[in-house]
Amino acid sequence: MFRGSPGLLGVSESQLPDKLSLLWKFKTQGPVKSSPAVVGGRIFIGSTDSNLYALNLQTGEKVWSFKAGDAIESSPLVLGGKVFFGSTDANIYAVDAATGKELWKCPTGDKILSGPNWVASTNKSAPPWILVGSYDFKLYCLDSATGKTNWTYETGNYINGSPAVADGRTVFGGCDALLHVISLADGSKVKEVEAGAYIAGSGAVVDGRVYIGHYENEVICVDLNEGKRAWTFRDRNFPYFSSPAVTGDRVVFGGRDKKLHCVQKSDGKELWTFAARGKVDSSPVVTGDQKVVVGSDDGRLYVVSLKDGRELWSYEIGQPVGSSPAVADGRIIIGSDDGHVYCFGNKK
Repeated sequence: MFRGSPGLLGVSESQLPDKLSLLWKFKTQGPVKSSPAVVGGRIFIGSTDSNLYALNLQTGEKVWSFKAGDAIESSPLVLGGKVFFGSTDANIYAVDAATGKELWKCPTGDKILSGPNWVASTNKSAPPWILVGSYDFKLYCLDSATGKTNWTYETGNYINGSPAVADGRTVFGGCDALLHVISLADGSKVKEVEAGAYIAGSGAVVDGRVYIGHYENEVICVDLNEGKRAWTFRDRNFPYFSSPAVTGDRVVFGGRDKKLHCVQKSDGKELWTFAARGKVDSSPVVTGDQKVVVGSDDGRLYVVSLKDGRELWSYEIGQPVGSSPAVADGRIIIGSDDGHVYCFGNKK
């Protein structure tokens, strides 16, 4: 799923080879802004050509494609043999992971760019629930087996980012400039926290805190129990759209200031910055061997050291990379505005 876990932490256990090569690329018919999910030797990713693709991780060959009514920028969630995703045609879809056959769709009132998340049902024997935000201002909680709505929660503006899940709550930012904390059991409001500006990205939640960026040029850490900021990071006057990756002691995020930032998790103090040549809307992934993988609008994919931000490797794709990487089985998979899905790894 997007960011690898329900808390949206952006951390992968997988390690990367020191020498990375392009193993394959797969062409779609439109820019790829969706981020890949990798499960069981397959990659699931959407394209603005309206298709969701299942690709063979080893070869890049298409296993199947499913055509929605419009662009798929939403990052898919793969759970229980099903793939869940939203489309700008305003529907939430579930398709069979093995065949791509449609199982159900749930209409909402506007486009969906948010990637779905999931939570176990309150009834232990029932199927899991799926959470998706829509531009109709609502967060939907659906039965994963049927697509029927358990509850909806209405906010004051678009929901662009994906909802994070932890401790019986879901946490997400909206274009209403609020951080929403919702009870998963019934969709009731636990609290709202003023963010100060609209939030387009997703937050990472761990140990009772959420880390999230907003459009008034800040990344904030909010204590969810107290409902107030623990710290604020501000550098220059550029918005933050990238979703943070959170490790044991660090938070890493991209900015529209063309930089990748790394700060201390405890207090937001800056540890290092890495300068790209274009804005960094892509959300970084931290690997098991302490590397950070991220794309940039400068048309490059970067791997830098988590320790000091030193560039370890880069690859010039040539067109903006707004998709976020997935790192699995020693490989990096990422989409690009040039319409391709790329896979990098060890050539051997």
